[in-house]
Amino acid sequence: MPAFNPELVRLMRMVLEEVMTRVPSDQVTPGIKAHMAEIILKAAAQGETSHDGLIAAASSQIQAILGMMS
Repeated sequence: MPAFNPELVRLMRMVLEEVMTRVPSDQVTPGIKAHMAEIILKAAAQGETSHDGLIAAASSQIQAILGMMS
């Protein structure tokens, strides 16, 4: 598991909270949030460290995750 510096960890948390606002409120669950966090972590581990890049990586998976969890 890669080590992330504190600045990147803060960015990933901010991105997670922002992406969760894009999930319909009636479908927000701890499981969905955990899956979104995993996507963000994987993107960062693969070298994506920009706000926009992490948002794009997570946002592109919202529908897939919602489908998987329903």
